Amino acid sequence: MIRTGEQYREGLRDGREIWIDGEKVADPTKHVALKPIVDIRARMYDMQHEDVHASTLTYVEDNSQHSIFNRLPREQKDWHDKWAACDAVMNDIGGVVTRVGDETVGEMWSLYDGRDVLNEIDPRFGDNIANHIQAVIETDVFHVSANTDPKGDRSKAPQDQDPDMMVHVVKETDAGIIVRGAKYETASGYADQAFLKPTVGAWTNEQLSDYAVGGIVKMGAPGVKHIARSGFAGRASAADYPLANKFDEVDFLMVLDNVLIPWEDVFFYRHTKAAQYIRGTLHRYSAFPYTLRILYVADMMIGAAMWNAKQTGLDKMQAVREKLADLVCYREGINAHLTAAIAAAQKSPGDLLMPNQSMLYAGRIFACANLPQMMHIARELCGGQICVTPNEAAFKSAGSGSWLEKFYSLNDNWQAEDRRKLLAFARDLLNSDYAGHRLTFIQFAQAPHFNHLAAVYNSFDFSGPLDFVKRAADLSDRVTIGKA
Repeated sequence: MIRTGEQYREGLRDGREIWIDGEKVADPTKHVALKPIVDIRARMYDMQHEDVHASTLTYVEDNSQHSIFNRLPREQKDWHDKWAACDAVMNDIGGVVTRVGDETVGEMWSLYDGRDVLNEIDPRFGDNIANHIQAVIETDVFHVSANTDPKGDRSKAPQDQDPDMMVHVVKETDAGIIVRGAKYETASGYADQAFLKPTVGAWTNEQLSDYAVGGIVKMGAPGVKHIARSGFAGRASAADYPLANKFDEVDFLMVLDNVLIPWEDVFFYRHTKAAQYIRGTLHRYSAFPYTLRILYVADMMIGAAMWNAKQTGLDKMQAVREKLADLVCYREGINAHLTAAIAAAQKSPGDLLMPNQSMLYAGRIFACANLPQMMHIARELCGGQICVTPNEAAFKSAGSGSWLEKFYSLNDNWQAEDRRKLLAFARDLLNSDYAGHRLTFIQFAQAPHFNHLAAVYNSFDFSGPLDFVKRAADLSDRVTIGKA
């Protein structure tokens, strides 16, 4: 059944070990760096119980109500429903969050498609992934990903340096496998469980490797430690940094210090073929909600830039309109790729409906690769005042406030306070430490750019262009397409 926000918060009070800035966190639901994002995830749970949102965020099956985000996609409507649910959440919270469950649960669907590969190792493993997908649906847990290892010296094989630089199995027991290592994972400290999977290992022709392991790790399990980066929330006034204080998704180094993964939570173990399969198909579904998030970022940039143009009376200038049109083209380019990916969706090997892979991966490239340039265009449209405007305290001070009121009031419609709020929002969106962090996160959260390009190459059907040119150039029949 769907959870409430308080049930989610209570689940985080399981004695898990969390460290932030050298301090051991007693209660993640109350810590200044974690409370804002925990409250947003809790709000998402509570929205499911509200009459105004329930029909958008949930569905009923076998007389039970479940989250629409966790529903296995079997028809186009399922993807449109997920998009509508994301719309409802982002509009309710007034911002953008990425790692809140729906963007990562799809990774397990990819492995569900590969049950035949898992069954080659052990028939139990194929059943395990199916059971876990159903468990996520039934328990509505906050499920994230455990993807990137520290890796260490990449010129060396993992076994030729400290072996813990990549997660590996150290022992097999009757109860399950024991793993050691670490993963970088956004949200691990305030999630319920993570899908642990290997980074691409230094494998050649090995069939077996202790580094080829995948399964579910409970975030409060013995031996799991969460070491956070410094948070952005609480560093400065929320009035001056409205996004950083509410939407910071905290990243962790999740240390696995001899952690037991029970056999029922193991999806594959020591099998490089399964590990390579999941790496090649990992974002088959999850790239959709990930790319969709960037659509909302584009909307925020357009809105901030357009309001600034309206405030200052520059919205009628052709040069300004052209730059706004560039932002609109970027936004609509993302929209077009996502819309087309649903319209041309494909059946998966597991009989699910996956977004058209070539269009989806090309859309992810379009969204990620062009984001830095689009942020700069938005920065230009917002003007230099986003980096020189004093903070809220200066506007309220008796000594400086009157002068700021004078110089920041534009006309009868736009007084100083609204001007200050817009500039603070734009600064936090485009110029702040938080803005730089989010840009880097988007560039790497689903793998670096070269992996994105590899996904496009591997998903595109080259036979059409090859056949077209073969006929147009009148090449001989001896020329065959062959295998890539």
